[in-house]
Amino acid sequence: MPEYKLPDPGEGLTEAEIVSWKVKVGDTVKINDIVVEIETAKSLVELPSPFAGTVSAILVPEGETVEVGTPIIAIGDGAEAAAPAAEAAPPAAEAEPAAAEAEEAEEPPMKTLVGYGPRTVEARRRPRKGSVTPSSEAAAATQMQVQGAFAPGGAQSQPVVEGDEPAVPAHSARATSGDDATNVQVLAKPPVRKLAKDLGVDLRSVTPTGPNGTITRADVEGHVEGGTAPAVEPAEAPAAPVMARAGERETREPIKGVRKMMGQAMVESAFTAPHVTEWITVDVTKTMKYVEKLRSHRDFRDVKVSPLLVVARAVCLAARRTPEVNATWDEAAGEVVFKNYVNLGIAAATPRGLVVPNVKDADSMSMVDLAKAVNALAGTAREGRTQPAEMSGGSFTITNVGVFGVDAGTPIINPGESAILCFGAVRKQPWVHKGKVKPRDITTLALSFDHRLVDGEKGSRFLADVAAILEDPANSLMF
Repeated sequence: MPEYKLPDPGEGLTEAEIVSWKVKVGDTVKINDIVVEIETAKSLVELPSPFAGTVSAILVPEGETVEVGTPIIAIGDGAEAAAPAAEAAPPAAEAEPAAAEAEEAEEPPMKTLVGYGPRTVEARRRPRKGSVTPSSEAAAATQMQVQGAFAPGGAQSQPVVEGDEPAVPAHSARATSGDDATNVQVLAKPPVRKLAKDLGVDLRSVTPTGPNGTITRADVEGHVEGGTAPAVEPAEAPAAPVMARAGERETREPIKGVRKMMGQAMVESAFTAPHVTEWITVDVTKTMKYVEKLRSHRDFRDVKVSPLLVVARAVCLAARRTPEVNATWDEAAGEVVFKNYVNLGIAAATPRGLVVPNVKDADSMSMVDLAKAVNALAGTAREGRTQPAEMSGGSFTITNVGVFGVDAGTPIINPGESAILCFGAVRKQPWVHKGKVKPRDITTLALSFDHRLVDGEKGSRFLADVAAILEDPANSLMF
């Protein structure tokens, strides 16, 4: 029976967390049907099925982190489901020869997604003797479906708040056998189920107090405080506590996903590239008026326009005169790689951590196309749906701290790049204009650059060019 092994979605992935299953045991899937959502070191990724058939087993539960190459789901050809459920098992004497014949037969070919899934030699491998199939208990446990919408935030510092999702019944995770077997059901909202899972509480042992027998958060917490929580088997124990129990003074959460990747990248960059940061304060009154004109222009009727768009355009133009800010220091090859394109990264803060998707070939785009591309990346990042390809290959980054009301900062260069521009808040301030003190729109720019590639003169020239365009967008005609 083909097993779908966790693939690398294209970012050098070594491990990933199973966030939510989109199928359950018994479902029929086709090639390219989405079967699971995983959280990698950079983003949430939906994986399509490389096989067509019937889901026979979910091999990895939600919330567990596994390495690339680990089997996560088994998909059969549906022959098992076609057999009558009431058909009696053959006598042992007949079963052994049949099993021996099946041992010698090769598995039937399966339709698979081209370039995905196991290799050909593995697909034709004969079944091993004594291979263990998923137990009835594990198979029954997979009957639980993902409840509610997934909120981006693999590593959240705030507890999950109960929303208006309906309480959904789920079959008991423990299969029963015999004449007195029953299917025990519990009613609980998805956040309550997650809390119970984190605390190791079997919901079947919790006394419900909510409407229509629904188990509430208070029921689970009270069950824990009462000391009646059942012991969790080692195989089901969570890898690390995710949420503090009621009354505890500290909360611990695992370092994983985007937060883990971001931490490693920032440490590597900070202690590898010699950072230098320069600042400049700019009168952007004309830019703010230009933004208002763009908003009323018919080409931008359905496009969000912000000062960040003008900053992005200014960076692309200024990089032409100082290509060192758009280059890479290749230590292994002993070379400086100058890029004849600008893949412009826009740093975005999300509940899952900082991500930096980039607009490919931003320097060759029109203002309208650049605005649409920036807005699309920002929207995808907020939803936690940024794909690995959108975060690879960046050549220059802008971080907009002004949206948080912050004036400026000393940003750390994104690994593989040579500079990053910090765009601060635009504020009305007294400013000397044409010999008189007037209220003007003022902002601060901070440029951090790798001093191995960019010396002080080049860094200052680039920053001054960006500032000149923001002081008067008409200056862009000079570039």
